[in-house]
Amino acid sequence: MAKGQNIIPLGDKVLIEPERKDDKKTKSGIIIPETVDKERPEKGKVIAVGRGKITEHGELIPLQVRKGQTVIFSKYSPEEIKIDGVIYYLLSESQILAVIE
Repeated sequence: MAKGQNIIPLGDKVLIEPERKDDKKTKSGIIIPETVDKERPEKGKVIAVGRGKITEHGELIPLQVRKGQTVIFSKYSPEEIKIDGVIYYLLSESQILAVIE
């Protein structure tokens, strides 16, 4: 993100920078770019989190994930957003399947 720019997700939303696969190089030296692999990433680093989910009784339930953690999430669930040419995912905490420690 650009200097001075701070994105704060609302509610139970989480901003994730997806893990990028490196370009692959064959034995003969041909570079196969990551764009050849059409699969969406399922793992990424948490960049920012919202305050939490509000219950129907008005109580705030804080999120369990924290900034800096690496998480696994559902492949097709996140909203894709682009900021300064970098792709990020925005999703609800309930779409995160696990934290990698």
